[in-house]
Amino acid sequence: MKQHHHDLIPVFFILILLLIWEGCCRIFKIPLYVLPSPVQVFKTLLSELPTLLGHAGVTVLEAAAGIILSLILALILGILMDCFPLLRRGIYPILVVTQTVPMIVLAPIFIIYLGFGITPKILTVVLMCFFPIAVSFSDGLEQVDKEYVHLVRSYGAGMWKTYRLVKIPAAVPPLLSGLKVAATYSISGAVVGEWIGAQKGLGYYLLRVKNGYMLDKVFACVLIIIFLSLCMNGLIRLYQWAALPYLKQK
Repeated sequence: MKQHHHDLIPVFFILILLLIWEGCCRIFKIPLYVLPSPVQVFKTLLSELPTLLGHAGVTVLEAAAGIILSLILALILGILMDCFPLLRRGIYPILVVTQTVPMIVLAPIFIIYLGFGITPKILTVVLMCFFPIAVSFSDGLEQVDKEYVHLVRSYGAGMWKTYRLVKIPAAVPPLLSGLKVAATYSISGAVVGEWIGAQKGLGYYLLRVKNGYMLDKVFACVLIIIFLSLCMNGLIRLYQWAALPYLKQK
């Protein structure tokens, strides 16, 4: 029971902040182009929902494609780095360095080389999502108990069978942790890609309404982005809950 009370504390804080926000907007008569009230944002969200959902479909498609590619590349690279320690020592620092470059800087370069299609948006998502998945999976493989590896090897298991029976299953929990982080980033990655050059998507919509100082629509779009990011994270949690019952409490 106490745990449920603790879970409700953030909800109460959010409600209090929304009430203060609404109250300030009404008392001080803050103009819409300066700061819309929560009620105005909610009304705009309802009226703009069909348009937002149309743009959201494009963004979700880019995010899903990016995270699937990130997962495939991370699994391949993680196994290679585990097989060849020299490769790990060479590539791991490079992976860390790539995270210091702001994605908003790289996105225009992708546009120059790849055009204004869906490809640069997917690549932006891949670069944002690949690192947490690859590092989590690689660390998970490295931390596998060597005794289990020696045991299956003593029964005649080859390298691939050792990975299939011991190493990969043991690395799944850290992999899912990385995936949850990456899934949350995926929508943001797609939006950043759309900011630079797009004709549709939430990033394109956000830029258009921001330039028109329609802040109620900006806030409504941000709410959709937050909701979709939580949904992407929730999908990974749902898979973890269904496929790995022993991790339900984690």
